[in-house]
Amino acid sequence: MKRKGCGFMNKIEDMITETKLYEMLRKRDQDKVKKTLLCIVAIIGAVAAVAGIAYAVYRFLTPNYLEDFEEDFDDDFEDDYFEEDEL
Repeated sequence: MKRKGCGFMNKIEDMITETKLYEMLRKRDQDKVKKTLLCIVAIIGAVAAVAGIAYAVYRFLTPNYLEDFEEDFDDDFEDDYFEEDEL
């Protein structure tokens, strides 16, 4: 009691199963690539954040000696300049 075309249906079912299996494997590969890229981006972001924080702390804790020098220089220059004009 074999049906006609039963072998054909088995081949179609096998093809569908193989296609689904291929899609699942491809999906796993894509997920693996996405996870890898996400890890790389997270590491780069963490390094950038630590570098930014270190730079901010450095700028905050380092005194600005040039600012003090410019203020003293401006005062002396203005006094000399105006004294010469008055003569």
